[in-house]
Amino acid sequence: MAIAKRLEALLEASGLPYEIQPHPRSDYSAQTARRSHVPLEQLAKPVLLADEYGYLLAVVPAASRVDLDRLGHQLHRRLELATEAEIDGLFRDCEPGALPALGEPWEIPTVYDDALRDLAEVFFEGGDHCDLVRMRGGDYLELLASALHGPISRPPEVDASY
Repeated sequence: MAIAKRLEALLEASGLPYEIQPHPRSDYSAQTARRSHVPLEQLAKPVLLADEYGYLLAVVPAASRVDLDRLGHQLHRRLELATEAEIDGLFRDCEPGALPALGEPWEIPTVYDDALRDLAEVFFEGGDHCDLVRMRGGDYLELLASALHGPISRPPEVDASY
């Protein structure tokens, strides 16, 4: 499949350098990191959230989880995980579960964790389970210039899935 067309259009229009890094098919973030030889801290993991105001894409390092209580308190919202049907309906040009860590191409507001701010390199799914986008950390943050950010993650629990 390669990367989603909307994502590719945004990346090309930005003029920022990026690479597509193929990897063996994977089904979840830790497996993606392992199979692509990328540290979990450098893999940006998007989590689609929803409430009565709409959708929000929260991006955290794959080694962490979104802290829904903290984020909801910061934004004065009652955010919950979006359903699989909602995700599939919004990201029709992506394989299920392979959301890119940028909401702009789908007109979804994005918030990111401050832990992503100091990374030399950032990797994220390109819309399928076989390709990562690799960018310099500063370039990735340039794409997120209009996004809110803050301390929105916490260490994973043993059974963490988001």
